[in-house]
Amino acid sequence: MDFAARITGTGSAFPKKRVTNNSIVQKLSKLGITTSDEWIRERTGICERRISNVEKPEEHNSSLGSSAALKALEMAGKSPQSIDQIIYATCSPDTLLPSTACWLQHRIGADQAWAMDINAACSGFIYGLVTAEKFIQAGQVKTVLVVGGEVLSPILNWKDRNSCILFGDGAGAAVVEQVSSDSSRRIIDSHLRSDGNLWDLLYVPAGGSNMEVTPERYAKNLHKLTMKGKEIFKVAVKTMADLARITLKNNQMSLDDLDWFIPHQANLRIIEAVAKRLKFPMGKVLVNVDRFGNTSAATIPTMLDEANRDGRIKSGQTVLLDAFGAGLTYGSILVRW
Repeated sequence: MDFAARITGTGSAFPKKRVTNNSIVQKLSKLGITTSDEWIRERTGICERRISNVEKPEEHNSSLGSSAALKALEMAGKSPQSIDQIIYATCSPDTLLPSTACWLQHRIGADQAWAMDINAACSGFIYGLVTAEKFIQAGQVKTVLVVGGEVLSPILNWKDRNSCILFGDGAGAAVVEQVSSDSSRRIIDSHLRSDGNLWDLLYVPAGGSNMEVTPERYAKNLHKLTMKGKEIFKVAVKTMADLARITLKNNQMSLDDLDWFIPHQANLRIIEAVAKRLKFPMGKVLVNVDRFGNTSAATIPTMLDEANRDGRIKSGQTVLLDAFGAGLTYGSILVRW
C-alpha cells in the first residue's frame, strides 16, 4: 500500500451541566431508590458527568460533535470544505433518519464530503478510525473527519441505579489525513472484533423496527438502556486485555514500548482490572471517567484530545487505544503520534 493514515487534529465538547453523584443521589431518592456518593465512587470511580439539555439545539448530539469537529479541524489547519469523508460513531443519534453524520455536515458546512454513521456503541470511535484508515489506504479519500458523539441521558433508566450512574454526554473528534506509507507518525495497526451472541449484556429493547414504543412499553421502560453489569465487567476486562496483547504481539512490541494506554472509559474498576491483568502501570493509563462518566463512543476521542492538548501525548510517542461496547463489539488501534 502506498498510503497510511495519521491523526493530525483532535477536539472535544461537552454539555454545560455538571451532574455530581450527590445530584443523582437526590434524584434517585425522589424515586424511592437509595444510593450514595461513596457507593457510586467505590463501584465506578465516577465523581461527576455532563448531561445535555436536549431542549437546547446547541446540546444535541450533532451540535456537540460539530463543536468537537471544528476544534479538530482548527488544530489540523483544515477547513470543513477540505473534508472528503465524515464518519460519525454513535448509538444515540439525533434522529433515525437522517444520519447524525449528515446533521453534522449540515451544521459545519462540509459540502464536499460524504457522510455516514457507525453504530458500534462504545467501540464506535475505534471502528470509525479503522474505517477512515482503510478508505485512505485505498486512495479513495485524503482527509476524513471521525467523530464519536453521544447523548445517552434520554435513554437511561433512572430506576436502575446500577446503570444510570455510569453514563454522560459528550463528543470527541479527530481529523485523519493521508500520509506516505513509510511515515513513522501514523496508525500502525488495528484489530476489530464482535460477538453477537452477547447482545443481551447491553441493549435497548424498544425503539427499533421490531418493537415500536407504545404507551404500554413506555410505561415498562422498554425504550431505556438495559445492562447486565457483572457480566459486562468480566467480558470487558478479558476482551480489552486480550486485544492489547494481540496488537502488541502483532507488531513485535511489549508493554514497555507503549507510552500511553487509552482504554474505553466505562468504569474505573474495569480500567484498573485491565491494567492489572496486563501488568501495566496505571501511571501510563489515561483516565477521565471520574469527571465525565461513560460517554460511550466519545470516551476515547475526548481523552485523546485532552492529553494531546495538555502535552502529555508528544510527537513520536506510541499510544494504544482499546475499547469494548454493546453488540458485543471490541477493537484496538496502535498509533505513533
